Amino acid sequence: MNVTKVAVVLADRVSPFELGVACEVFGTDRSADGIEGWEFAVCSPAGAGVRSWSGFGLDGLSSLDFAASADLLIVPTCEPRSARPPEPVVEVLREAAARGAWVAGFCAGVFSLGYAGLLDGRRCTVHWVYEQEFRRRFPAAEVDVNALYVDDDGVLTSAGTVAAVDLCLHLVRRLRGVAAATTLARRMVASPHRTGGQAQFVQAPVPSSAAPEDAVLAEALEWIERRLDQPFTVAELARRTGLGERTFLRRFSAATGTTPHRWLTERRLDRAQSLLEAGRLSVEDIAVACGYASAAALRHQFGRLRGTSPSEYRRTFGG
Repeated sequence: MNVTKVAVVLADRVSPFELGVACEVFGTDRSADGIEGWEFAVCSPAGAGVRSWSGFGLDGLSSLDFAASADLLIVPTCEPRSARPPEPVVEVLREAAARGAWVAGFCAGVFSLGYAGLLDGRRCTVHWVYEQEFRRRFPAAEVDVNALYVDDDGVLTSAGTVAAVDLCLHLVRRLRGVAAATTLARRMVASPHRTGGQAQFVQAPVPSSAAPEDAVLAEALEWIERRLDQPFTVAELARRTGLGERTFLRRFSAATGTTPHRWLTERRLDRAQSLLEAGRLSVEDIAVACGYASAAALRHQFGRLRGTSPSEYRRTFGG
């Protein structure tokens, strides 16, 4: 999908944080950082002004005509949070999905995607506070309430407020590459990559390091990062930390929100993406540098978790 035009679609009483995330990621000029931008607008029915739930108003909005031709439509939380949005909003979302555009919902904005009929038979997530109500309203949706965000073939959903940052950085990774997403995350002082499969309940906000108070685990994760070309087992990692395997797994999950295997796989694929973008090594050499036994093993994991092949990724994002 070639996404060049991004629209944020509002009803009324919008979450200023979630709106701000979309504006920061897609509506701010990052050309000085080498990141190609998007044509961007914040839209409402007839371009009417809307309020934020913090009390201030927003004027100068675009109409839904802009959203009707956008490649990516984003719906932040608007109040009343779980209520059906105005029909023009529902229609523009439904029509966007029908023509192949991507549609994303942040937090309770996911309800709007449900009302548009976009979540039937699809994996999605929503903030855990709304889980039961969401399941009642949209029983055909496949809800993974443990996920931070879910990308199901261009229909994207995120959990609580800050997960909107994770979903947007995931989109930048898909559209502009891992280097652009990492650069943007650094400018935003955010985690470069929290995986969608990471749990909503995470004690530490960054998966590549442990909580500051868990210095033993933090040192172990940094040690692994420097040796991604080498094989590891849970037993070996536990021994290095001086912990029993059960204790190690418990503390690892508390710090990262995921399992050692998934964390290691994501770190290896991150490295593979960076090396593919740099464009100097063969896929075979990259596989070895990332700890894979063969190029075929790298291609399998890359296709399963990144949705494309290493060669296609290089053609798209190679320098």
